[in-house]
Amino acid sequence: MRIGVDVGGTNTDAVLMDGTTVFSSAKTPTTANVSTGIAKALRAVLEDSGIDRAKIDGVMIGTTHFTNAVVERKHLTPTACIRLGLPATVCLPPMVDWPDDLREIVGGNAHLAHGGHEFDGREISAYQPNEVRAIAEQIRDAGLDAIAISSVFSPVNATFEEQSAEIVRSVIPGANITLSSEIGRIGLLERENAAIMNSCLRQLAARTVDGFKAALDELQITAPFYISQNDGTLMNADFAKEYPVLTFASGPTNSMRGAAFLSGLRDAIVVDVGGTTTDIGVLQHGFPRVAALAVDIGGVRTNFRMPDTYSIGLGGGSLIEHDPIKVGPRSVGYELTEKALVFGGDVLTATDVIVAGGSQDIGDASAVSHLDSDLINAVQGRIMEMIAIAVDRMKTSATPVPVIVVGGGSILVTGAIEGASEIIKPDHFPVANAIGAAIAQVGGECDRIFSLAELSRDEALDQAKGEASDRAVNAGADAESIEIVDVEEVPLAYLPGNATRIMVKAIGDLVEV
Repeated sequence: MRIGVDVGGTNTDAVLMDGTTVFSSAKTPTTANVSTGIAKALRAVLEDSGIDRAKIDGVMIGTTHFTNAVVERKHLTPTACIRLGLPATVCLPPMVDWPDDLREIVGGNAHLAHGGHEFDGREISAYQPNEVRAIAEQIRDAGLDAIAISSVFSPVNATFEEQSAEIVRSVIPGANITLSSEIGRIGLLERENAAIMNSCLRQLAARTVDGFKAALDELQITAPFYISQNDGTLMNADFAKEYPVLTFASGPTNSMRGAAFLSGLRDAIVVDVGGTTTDIGVLQHGFPRVAALAVDIGGVRTNFRMPDTYSIGLGGGSLIEHDPIKVGPRSVGYELTEKALVFGGDVLTATDVIVAGGSQDIGDASAVSHLDSDLINAVQGRIMEMIAIAVDRMKTSATPVPVIVVGGGSILVTGAIEGASEIIKPDHFPVANAIGAAIAQVGGECDRIFSLAELSRDEALDQAKGEASDRAVNAGADAESIEIVDVEEVPLAYLPGNATRIMVKAIGDLVEV
């Protein structure tokens, strides 16, 4: 049996599943102390089901903790960056595209050194170990031990990054080092940004993962636990400590995977309505459609494999304004059960209007009986208009498509959505995100440029598939279950040597413990 948990900004959701059957579910407010909120949600599903804890095979956790840290500029460790590529790249130093406030918090400590490669593996300039050692000594003297190392085209050849890491560790024992080639894709600035963000989040990741473990220990759950990644797959806890940035989009991804599982659809649009925001995404073959462009996280461009989602400020806690009618983006968030009229508060929220309209029986309906029918109709119409516009933005054609509605705030969806062939609100829709975490597999990917003048296409594909498979195994997948689910080839006509970019995704089942 598996337990899936999704730790959001407003609620912490948990489900207990046996294969494809949902035994129990719970939704509790998220707490400042992450372990407290998780323990409360887990205790709720365990008590409701009465299951023997020894029968739990694994706990799968999705969290927005690290994304929120970057967005809110909290809990970030000052980090130095070493880029290998001189004399190239001088005009765009590390962190050049970062917001000023975030660069200041992280420290803006950047160094350039010789090295780097061309797309086909040729050196840009000779690597100089003594130069890197001198930079490491400067970083040590500045009191920093979090370091990101990037090199031009390191996904093609990571040798210089690896050599630099060895030198830095000899100067700064125990240094927290992230190599850009381990987490980013082709594209120097975005890959480098990802590496810097990863290093500045590692201390928080260690505390957070330890908090997850403490919550499980408190409930005497000895099963291993895993963390959700951006692409809807899992990684083990130790891997999550090393690569926290790989969790950035796990929230909406889990909701989409859960929606696919609950509805049985593999191709559809998913509308996930929470307490503060609504996320709209597209399912393709059961997995979220991947964003084609660089993804902005807290004002910083990154090039992770991220789901293509569109968010609007609409949720159950959205504030309602009159004349003209406005719904959100301001929200009472996790304080909905304290501030909304139907819960004894004094703030008019979207939930109040839905209850007043008679479609939901939540809280004290008499507290909103005074609301004017014109106001109710206008707000409901505005809500459906906002959702319809967002759905239309995510469609690639005018053809009507199925729309799956999930999330605790989906009570706001009270009518037809223009452009939808059908609207599906499956069983257990409020905890689709936790279900998405519970059913997840383990994944790995490869994104490299190969010169087909030096090796055949089949050899390049085999190398890429092998690398993606190895990364899945390192993240906790059973090597015997690995399956290649996505292969993309992009010929690069503007580069010599018959260059081709190959992107491969591999998934597999969790290793049985």
